[in-house]
Amino acid sequence: MELIFAIALFAFSSGITPGPNNIMLMTSGVNFGIKRSIPHLLGISLGFPTMILAVGMGLSAVFQRYPIIHIIIKVIGVSYLLYLSWLIANSSNKMEGKQVSKPFSFLQAAAFQWVNPKGWIMAVGAIATFTTVNQELSGQVVTIASVFLCVAFPCALVWLGFGVALKRILKNERQQRIFNVSMALLLVASIIPMMLPSH
Repeated sequence: MELIFAIALFAFSSGITPGPNNIMLMTSGVNFGIKRSIPHLLGISLGFPTMILAVGMGLSAVFQRYPIIHIIIKVIGVSYLLYLSWLIANSSNKMEGKQVSKPFSFLQAAAFQWVNPKGWIMAVGAIATFTTVNQELSGQVVTIASVFLCVAFPCALVWLGFGVALKRILKNERQQRIFNVSMALLLVASIIPMMLPSH
């Protein structure tokens, strides 16, 4: 029980803090509202625990044997986040009465976990911290993924709700544009620590 509490604390502290998922979810809440952002929220909430299972069940061994694969995924992830930052900065809810952007689908949000550098750090960190070699690994990994599944949804919901609340404050297109550019810059800033070499 103590282990589950410790994992839940780790999951909450890493899941509630700003990162690419939360910034994009809040931006989706501002631009599209709750209903249209639900697939995005569910994609994160289910996609990340699935990633923990995959990493814990053997992908980490592949990365240890072939570190270049991890580097390639990291480069793709950072490049994709920079592209998303550009899209967010240039998004507009309406232009001449037509929708010019759309929220992430469930599959897009779930797939995004695999190129999210913060996601990799969280997944590998959780597995390294909360597993022990003298116990059966698969059961431990399932426990970690299950706790993250329970914690991820409420954390993501907080950020989506925050975005929806902000939508009421942002009264015109200029304010929304300023918000989108600010979120794009914040997304870029969230990438910087992940690009620094680890010591």
